[in-house]
Amino acid sequence: MGDHLFPLHEVGSLAKPRWRTKGLRQPLTTSDLNEAEEWASRLGIVNYHDLAKEVLKNGPDRQRKLLQLSTLYGLRLFEKAGLDNDGVGGEQQRVEMYEHVIKNVGGMRFLGHVNSFDYKYFRKAVAEGAVDRSQPIYVQEFRDVQKLAHRAVKVPITGPYTLVDWSYNEYYQAKGNEGSSLKERKMSARRDFLLDLVEKVIRPEIRDLVEAGASWIQIDEPALTTHPERAELEMFVEAWNETVRGFNCKFSDHTCYPNEVGYRLLAEYTPELEKCSQLTLEFANRDSPELGIDGGAREGYQALRYFVDNGYDGEFGIGAIHVHDYTGVAPKQSGLVSGRDIIESPELVRDRVLYASKIVGDPAKIWVNPDCGLRTRTWDVALAKLTNLSKGTELARKEWA
Repeated sequence: MGDHLFPLHEVGSLAKPRWRTKGLRQPLTTSDLNEAEEWASRLGIVNYHDLAKEVLKNGPDRQRKLLQLSTLYGLRLFEKAGLDNDGVGGEQQRVEMYEHVIKNVGGMRFLGHVNSFDYKYFRKAVAEGAVDRSQPIYVQEFRDVQKLAHRAVKVPITGPYTLVDWSYNEYYQAKGNEGSSLKERKMSARRDFLLDLVEKVIRPEIRDLVEAGASWIQIDEPALTTHPERAELEMFVEAWNETVRGFNCKFSDHTCYPNEVGYRLLAEYTPELEKCSQLTLEFANRDSPELGIDGGAREGYQALRYFVDNGYDGEFGIGAIHVHDYTGVAPKQSGLVSGRDIIESPELVRDRVLYASKIVGDPAKIWVNPDCGLRTRTWDVALAKLTNLSKGTELARKEWA
């Protein structure tokens, strides 16, 4: 818990600055450096010129220094916005949540690109052999963050269920599995793949993170509610409980953008998740832009009741700002709509936080966050949205007091 009511945290990603993505492949121009210098000034990075000189050197560790610098920028952006938890600086050292893991997993082979959401893509892979971790995935990033962060750190990792769901499964399906029907055999192969990934890849990674000092690990499972079937949820619970077994740190689950029944079914199983201290959920994407703390105005938060009614008694990270393209309109007092973005007003954030607190009943269980990562938004938009998230949460603290 933070040192005040309604602590704020990020969920994961920020967009990669142009100088970061370009700089990994080719020399930076004056324009690139001007952009980096402008943001250094805005974020209070006082030793920018010394850092830039190191990045511009063509030594063997140039790419590492570039990733470290981008991580520093992400951390300072979260701090400037007023968040209580720095996360890992917007995942600046990661390619993409799926590919970043799979490229470090033996037994997998990349195929082609597929669309994930909006205009984002990832390289899909196939399991051609038994999986294992070929090298650490997140540990170096975490060590860099430890040196740079001024506030608490949460490490988001891609969950095993999502990794399996987004992969082809040739090896485990060819092994021969239990079951009389084709569907049963496929489910058995899926379970084998999932539990192998937990044991050979995810648990070793968590072990290394905890040994390095990680105290909070967020497991991202965006694929979970795309299959609202009981057999899938039972498999997820089994994999989750095996993943966290024996570790002494805080774990939270982040599952976003469910279909119509996704959260309703997930809520039935969350009390079975061992060591799951927090559910970080998406609500603002489906909510009205109107102000108010009654059910009519806050239609996007009704699904929160499913988790309370089913007996989940941990914390809730409530999504209070929208993170993708916005196509609607909003009253002036609720926010500014510009192009593909809405910058929610502090008053709209306030009402969402207060309404969610009424549903949960205990405001001490409420954390506040964006619906998901902000990697499809510009840094200007991300900073504006997060700043208003912070201001709105402060208004909610005053109202509740």
